[in-house]
Amino acid sequence: MKRSGGVTGVDYTPSVDGNFDRISMEIDPAFGTEAQYKSLVAVARAHGAVVIGDVIPGHTGKGPDFRLAERDYADYPGIYHMVRIAPADWGLLPPVPAGRDAVNLSPAAVDALAARGYIVGQLHSGIFYEPGVKETDWSATDAVRGADGVERRWVYLHYFKQGQPTLNWLDPSFAAERLVIGDAVHEIGVLGDGMLRLDANGLLGIERDARGGVLWAGHPLSLTANQLIADMVRKLDGFTFEELALPLDVMREMSRGGPDLSYDFVTRPAYDEALLTGDAQFLRLVFQLMRRYDIDPGRLIHALQNHDELTMGLAHFAVHADESFDFRGGKVSGKELRELVHREMYGKLIGERAPYNLKFGDGVASTSATVVAAALGIRDISALKPAQVDQIRRLHLLLAFYNAMQPGVFALSGWDLVGALTLPADAVRARLADGDTRWINRGAYDLIGSNPNARASAAGLPRAVALYGSLPAQLAKRDSFASQLARLLKARAALKLYAARLIDVPAVRAPGLLVLVHELPDNASLEVTAINFGAQAVDETVAVKGAAAAATALDVLDPQAPGVTLGADGALRLHLDGYQGKALRIGG
Repeated sequence: MKRSGGVTGVDYTPSVDGNFDRISMEIDPAFGTEAQYKSLVAVARAHGAVVIGDVIPGHTGKGPDFRLAERDYADYPGIYHMVRIAPADWGLLPPVPAGRDAVNLSPAAVDALAARGYIVGQLHSGIFYEPGVKETDWSATDAVRGADGVERRWVYLHYFKQGQPTLNWLDPSFAAERLVIGDAVHEIGVLGDGMLRLDANGLLGIERDARGGVLWAGHPLSLTANQLIADMVRKLDGFTFEELALPLDVMREMSRGGPDLSYDFVTRPAYDEALLTGDAQFLRLVFQLMRRYDIDPGRLIHALQNHDELTMGLAHFAVHADESFDFRGGKVSGKELRELVHREMYGKLIGERAPYNLKFGDGVASTSATVVAAALGIRDISALKPAQVDQIRRLHLLLAFYNAMQPGVFALSGWDLVGALTLPADAVRARLADGDTRWINRGAYDLIGSNPNARASAAGLPRAVALYGSLPAQLAKRDSFASQLARLLKARAALKLYAARLIDVPAVRAPGLLVLVHELPDNASLEVTAINFGAQAVDETVAVKGAAAAATALDVLDPQAPGVTLGADGALRLHLDGYQGKALRIGG
């Protein structure tokens, strides 16, 4: 919500990444004023809600701070990971194209600068990689006249886009730390937010690891920096959550004194893969690994669509590429498993089969509704029939059921609530010029139906097709997406499932079946979440750990359904139709 983008001369320039290139602590005038924001926070608090703000500890935009750093003013250069290149070595730097303020460096130029001792070399993060646009994480400025009258050229790091210079948490001026902590304190202490999202918080290190020069995710510096930010927010009575796909071992370390919660990038690609293939084995494997690495689902934010793409980096298997995993009756390496899942998901999510989704990095620009459409084999979404919309809504609710019926935080977006489809690429062609295809999944929507004739948002984003309609219209219909979701969330709250503890992931035979056993916070009863991600019905008996023989399992979402009596050793017979989920309470 804060002013983002850049400054050229005395003029502000637009954001290059949807306001994730912050340059100020003031509210962006396009959204309102600080007084209005504080009023929003106060009204939310009066209704028992919490407004979540964010800090971006890894980078800024090219605002006044960066322009002062280019001019070598005071300790501003210490904010960024930027290095002044001696005039004698300017020949190593390419010229800056007309109308631009920087030029991306080729791999050869980066290697040459590393050989001269200027920079650490290639980090190969691969974020926003686009031939001819961003081939490395380094760019060079043009000659800039400093505050002292001396002209300098700088090389600076940007894990993300060229307009997002990376902050330097290692500089002895501690300038970056002061900037970020000041922003966090402002969010909690001035604006009144109750929680902060930490954006890309695992990328605060600037070194290569010892195994060949790849980006060091989970750098010890990142762990320390996150503990510093999280502790400061806790001191001010707030909470934090991290939003970055990290390996499970790094997540475990990060949780020790770092952010209070983590976004569930762990199971999100796995449950989508289960829906796309009708095979939940990869999802079951992920849960087994979570238990091995002590990742508590109760500390995760289980979500449907967010502002980004469907992230499929599968970070754990990328880092543990040589480790062996049991999968589909054999042994595969992490590298092989990651490649297999990518092939299966890309084969169904993009291309001729689903031209309405686009690849983005290691993920797919999509909405929840278009992921479901792809799973159903729907190729053309331009004129969906009522029966197809009903099918999409049903599977969309199944994904909501998966995320809601387990411990932790449930989250969904306005795009989910209205059933938004992706935008045609031609409608946002100018925004896709730098390879950022995520704009197709960020279409405008009118959640409360306040402006039905609008064709675009105030920011110029075209209006997305909303399959389910506005929230008020949905709540007037018992079978709508929102009404069914409301009943699901009411049941979740009654169980206090958010505070439950995962105690078992029973072995199953049916490929599409996932069963989770939770101990409810009353310590006297269990909850079983059973989901069939396949199209074929499932009839199977599973052993429920901790359940007594002859206990009765009651359907939480269908209280009129007859109870199921468990057999010896907690044997529970499950019958699930295709694409169905059940929540069963045992005891209590």
